[in-house]
Amino acid sequence: MDEILGQVLRSAVWERLDMLTELANRADAPSLLSVARSELPRLTEGWRAMLAAHEPDERGNCPVCSGRWRQQKAPCSVWRAAYEHLVAGGLAPQHTARRRPESGGRRSRRLAAGAR
Repeated sequence: MDEILGQVLRSAVWERLDMLTELANRADAPSLLSVARSELPRLTEGWRAMLAAHEPDERGNCPVCSGRWRQQKAPCSVWRAAYEHLVAGGLAPQHTARRRPESGGRRSRRLAAGAR
């Protein structure tokens, strides 16, 4: 049951991100402004919550990425991704391809059907 719930949650998040990307690329200015006002605070709060969970402990290890036998020194991959996308991303070339693992889910089937 947890696996099914996990897949449902992942699919919903990927679809939301796809929708926001589509709006950013195609919406008219008034619609884009409306979406930005509602979604930017949600996105920044989401980043803050995720980064707070990955804040280094007193030994400098990420409590989420560290395991019982292997400690992950900060900055962990989540902090590095945040820096890459939120800070350095404004300076880096923009990539149009989304990096998402293919799960064989509904989205990948929909894309495959549309490619024919």
